[in-house]
Amino acid sequence: MTNTGTKQHVKARPHQRPGPASQQTSQMSWRYAAAGLSASLVGLGLARFSYTPLIPALIAAKWFSASDVVYLGAANLAGYLAGALAARAVAARIGAVRALRAMMLLATLSFFASSTPVSFAWFFAWRFLSGLVGGIIMVLAASVILPHISAARRGIAGGVIFAGVGLGVAASGTLVPLLLQQGLQQSWYGLGALSALLTLASWRNWPAEAKADAAPLHHAKHQHASTAARALLVQYGLNAVALVPHMVFIVDFVARGLGQGIAAGSRYWVLYGLGAVVGPLVTGHLGDRSGFGPALRAAFLIEAVAVLLPTVSTAPVSLIVSSVVVGGFTPGIVPLVLGRIHELVPHSTEQQRATWSHATTSFALFQAAAAYGFSWIYAQTGGDYLVLFGLGGGAVVLALAIDLGLALTTRKA
Repeated sequence: MTNTGTKQHVKARPHQRPGPASQQTSQMSWRYAAAGLSASLVGLGLARFSYTPLIPALIAAKWFSASDVVYLGAANLAGYLAGALAARAVAARIGAVRALRAMMLLATLSFFASSTPVSFAWFFAWRFLSGLVGGIIMVLAASVILPHISAARRGIAGGVIFAGVGLGVAASGTLVPLLLQQGLQQSWYGLGALSALLTLASWRNWPAEAKADAAPLHHAKHQHASTAARALLVQYGLNAVALVPHMVFIVDFVARGLGQGIAAGSRYWVLYGLGAVVGPLVTGHLGDRSGFGPALRAAFLIEAVAVLLPTVSTAPVSLIVSSVVVGGFTPGIVPLVLGRIHELVPHSTEQQRATWSHATTSFALFQAAAAYGFSWIYAQTGGDYLVLFGLGGGAVVLALAIDLGLALTTRKA
C-alpha cells in the first residue's frame, strides 16, 4: 500500500509543477525577442530604410542637391561598417545591454536632429551615426538574447528579432509617404516619436548578459569549425552582393527600365517590404526544423533563382515572385547565418559573438563595395539592369558552390 501510494505521489508531480515554470520561461523568451525586434526596427529598419523614400522630398524642399543626397546615403553605409567593427569594443567597455539601449536612444536623437537642415556636415554626421547605430545593434542584439533561448527555438527567435528590419522596409513604403503628407520636418518628428516609443517599450525587456564561457574543443574539430566559419564569412558577404540589385535598383528598373512609371516601381518595393517582414520568421522556423546547414543551402539556391528571375522574364508574375522572395531573404538570411554560427561554435558565447561580429563586418564591406561597384557598372553599360541581376545571381551561386565544396571536402577527409 505504501509503495503504491508513493508511486501515485510521484506520478502526480509532473502534472503539477513544470507547467507554470515552462510557461514563464517561454514568456521571458518572447519578451527578449520583442526587445530585439524593437532594436532592429529602430536601428536597422527605420534608421536605414526610411531615408530612401525621403530622398525626393529632401531634393524638392531644396534641403540638399541630388548629388549631396547620394553622399548622405553613403554616410549611412560607412557608419554601418564602423558600427560593426566597433560593436565588441563598445560592449566590452559599457556592457552589451547598456550599449543597445544607448544606440536606440542615439537613433531616436538622430531623427529629431535631422528635422532641420543646419548644414551638409551636420546631416552627414547624423546619417553616419544612424548607420553606426545599426552596425552595433546588428552585432549585439542577437548575441545578447540567443544564449537565453533554448536551442530548439533559436531560429524562430532570431527570425522575430530581425523581422524588425523587414518592418522598417515595409514602413519605408507605407508609413513614410503618409508622414510626408504632413510635411518633411513632421516626417522626421514622426519617425523620432515612433523610435522613442519603441525604445521605452523595450527598455526593461532586455535579459541579463550571459557570462562568456569558452569550453575547450578537440583540435581537429576546432580546425574544421574555423575553416567552415571562415567560409561562412565569405558566403555571407557574397549574399550581400546578391541583395544589392533589388535593394538599390528594383524600383528604378520597373519605373524607368521597363517604362512602367514610379507608381508601379513603388508597388514592387512594397512587395519587397512584405517579403522582408515574413522572411526571417519563415527561415528561422526552417532552420529550427531542418538544421541551419541544410536550410542555408536551400536558401542560397532559392535566392539565386529569385535574383536571376528578371533576366529570364520581366512579366508581372516573375517580378512579383522575385521582389517578394529577395525581400524575404534580405533579413531572412540573418537567422540562418546566426544559427549556423551557433552550430559551428557551440561551446563559447564569446567566440560566437566574435564570429558574428566578423560576419556583420563582411556583409557591410561586400554590400558597400557592391553598391558602388554596381553603380559604376550600370553607368558603363549604359543602364543595363539585367547585367546587375546576373552578377547578383552569380554571387549567391558562388556562395552555394563554396558551401557544397566544403561539404564534399569534409566528407572525403
